[in-house]
Amino acid sequence: MKFAIFVIDDESRSGSPQEMNAIDQFNEMLRKNGHWVMAAGLESPRNALLVDYRNNADKTQHGSLFNEKEFYSGMWVIEAVDLASASRLAAEASTACNRRVELRPFL
Repeated sequence: MKFAIFVIDDESRSGSPQEMNAIDQFNEMLRKNGHWVMAAGLESPRNALLVDYRNNADKTQHGSLFNEKEFYSGMWVIEAVDLASASRLAAEASTACNRRVELRPFL
C-alpha cells in the first residue's frame, strides 16, 4: 500500500542542520527497508497558482486555496504493508523533521 506523509510547517522554515541530518538518515532507512517511493519539499502557498479550466472557465489566481498559517512544506510517498506500519513510519518522520505530519493512504 502507498501512503503520503505530509510535513506541516509555517513560513519560518526553521529546519536546523540537525533536523536536515535526521531527515537524511530517515530517508536512507526508508530506502534500505524498501519503503521509499519518493520525497519532495514544497514551496510556500504564496507561490501557488490556482488553475480552473472547468467548462472553459480560464481562471487563474495566485496563492493557495487555503489561507492558514500552517501548510504542507514537504512530503514523502512511502510503501507500507498496512496502516499500522505506515503509522510507525509517520511517527519516525515526525521525529526526524521535528514537525507534525499528516498520514494519508492512497486510494
